[in-house]
Amino acid sequence: MSNATPVRAAGEVLTHRQTLTVMVGLMLGMFLSSLDQTIVSTSIYTIANDLDGLSLQAWATTAYLITSTVTTPLYGKLSDIFGRRPLYLAAILIFLAGSLYAGSVHSMTELAVARGIQGMGAGGLLALALTIIGDIVALKDRAKYQGYFMSVFGVSSVLGPVVGGAFAGSANILGFDGWRWVFFINLPIGLAALAVVFFYLHLPAKHVKQKIDYWGAGAITLAIVPLLLVAEQGRSWGWTSGNSWICYGLGVIGIIVFLLVERRAGDYALIPLRLFRNITFGLSSLLNFIIGIGMFGAIAMLPMYLQLVKGLTPTEAGLMMITFTVGILFGSITAGRTISASGVFRIFPILGTGILTAAAIVMGLSLGVDTGLWVPGLIAVFFGMGLGFCMQPLTLAMQVSVPPKDMGVGTSTAAFFRSMGGAVGTAVFISMLFSLAADKIASGMKDAMGSADYLKVLKDPAVAADPANAKLYDFFKNGATNDSLNDTSWLHHANPALTRPIVEGFAQSIDTVMLTAAALTGLAFLISFALPNKKLTDPKAAAKESVSAH
Repeated sequence: MSNATPVRAAGEVLTHRQTLTVMVGLMLGMFLSSLDQTIVSTSIYTIANDLDGLSLQAWATTAYLITSTVTTPLYGKLSDIFGRRPLYLAAILIFLAGSLYAGSVHSMTELAVARGIQGMGAGGLLALALTIIGDIVALKDRAKYQGYFMSVFGVSSVLGPVVGGAFAGSANILGFDGWRWVFFINLPIGLAALAVVFFYLHLPAKHVKQKIDYWGAGAITLAIVPLLLVAEQGRSWGWTSGNSWICYGLGVIGIIVFLLVERRAGDYALIPLRLFRNITFGLSSLLNFIIGIGMFGAIAMLPMYLQLVKGLTPTEAGLMMITFTVGILFGSITAGRTISASGVFRIFPILGTGILTAAAIVMGLSLGVDTGLWVPGLIAVFFGMGLGFCMQPLTLAMQVSVPPKDMGVGTSTAAFFRSMGGAVGTAVFISMLFSLAADKIASGMKDAMGSADYLKVLKDPAVAADPANAKLYDFFKNGATNDSLNDTSWLHHANPALTRPIVEGFAQSIDTVMLTAAALTGLAFLISFALPNKKLTDPKAAAKESVSAH
């Protein structure tokens, strides 16, 4: 057998070189999943305009998050039963199929379906990568190796918005619309990941005799999908409409059924309820959920502000997001190395949620039409740092608060709650943005019509005859509605004096959304003080010491 192939028999510890070889495959998989979360953030504006569905854009993100959320705990549980490798290979193949379809779509509805398929693969990529590290690396070294992973996460997060923006800004690449390469770029990277994982990731085969919790998987789907559906469609249906109440009811029934099914399932449950008796595990799950809402809200809102309000191109908005990912990288590595050296973790979620809350408040109070670009750039550094202080410590805390046999479930539950929060945050915040924007723009235009200077420009024959203003005058005729805001590609080409009330309406709406996010992260800040103030210890090491003592 080749020395380059890492094999881990029971009790055998991988060498540094073997561990690094295994990690290449895991990193490529993580690169795919994290790249695809951020590559769409700056390009979705262009994609939605091209497919004529800007107000439907939440579906493309929400579909990805729904399926990745629902499948994440399933991957974790199945990997505890059948082993990590087959599940990891399946996740990559599903992700590649979704990417190929996403690059070939012709409507926003098709794109949402394709993103859903991608999400089914992505649900396994991140959670299983972190689980495998937990399998092969002791706690005292794990932060060092997770530092490499956060570097990959940071680099792909930096590259994602820039690459996505560059593709979206190109009219045509090799005969395809530029934005389609946002999805096609996954194919060569994914095939490389598949090859490396197939040839080099050889963990011991695992076939634990245990039933699979299909009822739990069905119940969790019944709980999540209707609630996300109403979060996305509530503003068009009406929050108290019949459709909304049906979704609320199904969601509540799903949650109750899930809890009952999981209680009955006991140890073979998708997410065993006994794990929540551990206060660290329970509180970390809740914090991951709340932080997920705030995190994805900010990731969605920043590029929207930069493009809708400041008129940046997708590429420029992507470059501005670099400061956000630098903050994540710094926060994650600092937290990981400190925890590795001291075992103390509680201070980081407290610091992280505090920084997140402050950054969201400043963002909500300072982002206007005339705000200098350095302001969102600087705030984004602190937002990223706050997330970095929260994400890695909470995942690590959940890993070590469960028995070794539940490592897959423990790690995937952290990703599950963060993704669930993210799905809720994206759907609610984008719905909130367009709902608020329609009202604020209508109000701003009404005020502007009372201004003699504004009316003078509006009635100027030269302005009315300018082709760049044609869609703006159509907008004035139709009024500010969700439908008229579907395509805003004309906004920064039209007369700036006339578009001022529209841009101000978007800016004010984004500010309100960010202050709402600040209230949520503030709640997480208060909850984080309840985390136990104790050092993290490795359950595997403790188990070995117990065996040797006997």
